[in-house]
Amino acid sequence: MSTETLTDAPARIRVQTSPIARTRPSRGRILRRIVLYVALGVMALPFVVPTIWMVASSFKPLNQIFAAPPSIFTASPTWDAYVQAFGFQPFARQYANSVYIAVVVTLIVLLVSSLAGYAFARLRFPGQNVLFLIVLVGLLVPGEVTIVPLFQMFKSVGLINTHWPLILVTALAAPCVLATFIMRQFFIALPVELEEAARLDGLGRLAIWWRICLPLAKPALSAVAILTFLASWNLYLEPTVYLTSPDLFTLPQALTRYTDAYGGEMWNTQLAAATMTVVPVLVVFLIAQRQFVEGLAHSGLKG
Repeated sequence: MSTETLTDAPARIRVQTSPIARTRPSRGRILRRIVLYVALGVMALPFVVPTIWMVASSFKPLNQIFAAPPSIFTASPTWDAYVQAFGFQPFARQYANSVYIAVVVTLIVLLVSSLAGYAFARLRFPGQNVLFLIVLVGLLVPGEVTIVPLFQMFKSVGLINTHWPLILVTALAAPCVLATFIMRQFFIALPVELEEAARLDGLGRLAIWWRICLPLAKPALSAVAILTFLASWNLYLEPTVYLTSPDLFTLPQALTRYTDAYGGEMWNTQLAAATMTVVPVLVVFLIAQRQFVEGLAHSGLKG
């Protein structure tokens, strides 16, 4: 009996140490995945098809864009529309204007919102919640309501037909309020013990914000950066009100100027310029999309 036990032991040991076989997903689970992916694909069509049509039509001659029967692609693609986009007006300069304004606004909002969000999350003072609610009211005020008094104010100080109104209005208005809310929610979710340990090491408030909180807040900062960049990049009303020189135009304003001598739309040239306008937005989102989703998810954990 003992001999059989000894000889059977290695077999039992081998069975116990063998890797666990992977179980195949059930047919019901596979079917649910297929249905989910098909549903997501159908929901994405209204967003993807216009983009594909825009890019494809930018390579068409003007007379083929609305030809019947309609077709997405052309048999004779051409780069003429892209050449015309730069030759019709100072498009390269306008492109640089949009990049410059969006980057400056994003940096200002990141600095202001991270400081304000940290203050609302960690500092305790009388009327803190009331002040935070007053700040959030800024999200409820439409920009169209304040555009006339702001125009008068900037005109009185000689800032009309400059980029300063676009930078100041965007950096200190609704995008900054939303960014402050996101940063506050993220900082609230951080463990207080981290700051207490840093305070024992002799760090002050600013040092804790800079050396402890900001490195941990990269997901929230990425979300704020993307939202702010998009808000600044897509500005149309403000440039139309404050700017009159084509050399100072931003891209949304420049896209409306592609018309012929009779006022007709140069659709292929406009679509080519729009395609080039979309590229930076796609690049920024593709680089930071994971941090963007993670930042928004973490900012809603506590309140």
